[in-house]
Amino acid sequence: MAGLYVYSVLVVLLLTCGAVMATKENDQIIKEKNCEAKMGLPCFLEAFTSIVETGSISNKCCVELVVLGKVCHSALVKRTLENPLFKDLRPATIIAKSIQTWNNCLALIDSPSQSA
Repeated sequence: MAGLYVYSVLVVLLLTCGAVMATKENDQIIKEKNCEAKMGLPCFLEAFTSIVETGSISNKCCVELVVLGKVCHSALVKRTLENPLFKDLRPATIIAKSIQTWNNCLALIDSPSQSA
């Protein structure tokens, strides 16, 4: 019985450490890559709204999102999901919408009509 208790404590400890490490990893990426300074607040809010709620993202903000980079975009989305203020969001849905937004913006920026 004591073995089961020790095992349970170890599992909880490992899960807790993993969550803390993921948070620190995202924060470290955001800090090292200066992610928060690469995108203006209006475009950040527009991208956030298009991912978390419903809406579209303008061409101008798509450009800012792509300049921000996929690593920063992913780290910011993951950090948002870790924030207790957004505990009611469904992570799988948000991650899917963030990937869709990223891919749509990338396609828009790479399209011949945009670069002409």
